[in-house]
Amino acid sequence: MIHFKYGFDVKAFALCKKTKCMAAKPLQMHQIRRILELVIENYSTRKIAQLTSVARRTISEYRLLVEKTDIPLKDLLQCDDETLSAIVYHKSALPPKDIRWHYLETRIPDLLLELKRTGVTRKLLWEEYKNDNPDGYGYTQFCDHLARQLRIRDAVMHFQHTPGDQLEVDFAGDKLHYVDTTTGEIISFEVLVCTLPFSQYAYVEAIQSQKQEHFIKGLSNALYFFGGVPKSIKTDNMKTAVVAANRYEPRFTEAMEFFGNYYGTTTLTARVRKPRDKPSVENAVANTYRRMYAPLRNIIFTSREELNHALRLQMEKFNSAPFQKKDHSRKILFEMHEKEILKPLPDLLYEIRHTTQSKVQKNYHVVLGEDKHQYSVPYTLIGKTLKLIYTADTVEIYLEQKRVALHKRNTHRYGYTTLIDHMPANHAHILEARGWDAPYFLTKAKLIGINTHDYVERILSSKSFTEQTYNVCLGIFRLGKQYGAERLEAACTRALNAPTANSRTIQNILKNGLDKINEPEQLQIPLHENIRGNDNYN
Repeated sequence: MIHFKYGFDVKAFALCKKTKCMAAKPLQMHQIRRILELVIENYSTRKIAQLTSVARRTISEYRLLVEKTDIPLKDLLQCDDETLSAIVYHKSALPPKDIRWHYLETRIPDLLLELKRTGVTRKLLWEEYKNDNPDGYGYTQFCDHLARQLRIRDAVMHFQHTPGDQLEVDFAGDKLHYVDTTTGEIISFEVLVCTLPFSQYAYVEAIQSQKQEHFIKGLSNALYFFGGVPKSIKTDNMKTAVVAANRYEPRFTEAMEFFGNYYGTTTLTARVRKPRDKPSVENAVANTYRRMYAPLRNIIFTSREELNHALRLQMEKFNSAPFQKKDHSRKILFEMHEKEILKPLPDLLYEIRHTTQSKVQKNYHVVLGEDKHQYSVPYTLIGKTLKLIYTADTVEIYLEQKRVALHKRNTHRYGYTTLIDHMPANHAHILEARGWDAPYFLTKAKLIGINTHDYVERILSSKSFTEQTYNVCLGIFRLGKQYGAERLEAACTRALNAPTANSRTIQNILKNGLDKINEPEQLQIPLHENIRGNDNYN
């Protein structure tokens, strides 16, 4: 209820209502003020109508309303628009607020909280509301009021971003894949998306996993792509970066703290389940699906390097494309206004380095326990305990302070990575004496059959270090002695269609007699004078 120090004349209001005053469109406040000014200057109604382009009858009706208030015209002109409107249109005489809405309004905050709980529906809330208030709104009006309040509380604030202020980081929900040509296995990769909110300049990379070493390596790659460091980096509340989520003081992992200190930036997190805290990268993820995933959807990649190269090309197109209805792109905006503001980068890329130890086995290999993968070292170190220092990409092996081996990291479990320089001379001599090399095995396989030759050739090419496949080839030849050359050739013929090549596949075919089952032959059309051939269509 609005209170004024001036009252109004109920009889004047009734008279105005009787004469259908305000039946037409009400005048604006500036029009009413102009009429009052002219009345004070003693202009006639006809003259006021000429000066204001308002009908004389309308002017008369408003003069009657104003004069019946018993408020001096000069005082009315001093009122603000809201007060003047209330006096002229007698808003204080309107009926009181709907009692039903007054009751519902007090319960709106609790109802909206209840609506977020699992299994709670509008129908259930309305039934509970009607039990407490039988004379309340029907279901449709109840839902309408709830929806209106949700829209009001769902208002979005526009933030004005500062160049070089922040980097927003997130993972795409859908993964990308490539096919391992040696095993036929489909390898999945997480997709890291980073963007600078001011320019919307984006960086996208497929990384092995969300583990700390891969995540931080991806973040470092993003900073070197941008060519500088922003003041802060905002991530989601992912376990990779945050030990304990908290709205005001989240605890970051030690690795993330070291990362921030190394690059001289501050790490921040969005609130839990609040994607609008980092809207730029959320939008960048959506654009990644549309502008990068979609164009690459029908391409089969055979390595992570190939996949990331394709992503980099699509990313360049996306960043260089002009904004809608604008004459500049993300890349132009970044290079003109943001790149120079970023802090300089250190000379070396920051990577998490893990340390472990392993004893050299009799096969002159050490085991990296995390991957269950073996790496060769010089055979003279058999029996010694060596230190392994490894990152997401490399494995360095040390004897005290001296590095004795360097390998590219391979996460294939129970696999071997071997350098021929690490082998003892007698092993090479034995191989040479036995004649074990790729041509030896291929020649021996060709004597059995052409399909056996092709299958053994697949096995020999399945490892970067060919010597590791020799035992597999020997195993296949032993199966030939056990089951016979004819059956071995039939088994290899059938196994050529398998995604991987190994002795276990051949053994299963022979053991289960699948080599004896003939493939269905194609129906041959018999020659007949009434059947046309190719010559008839020249």
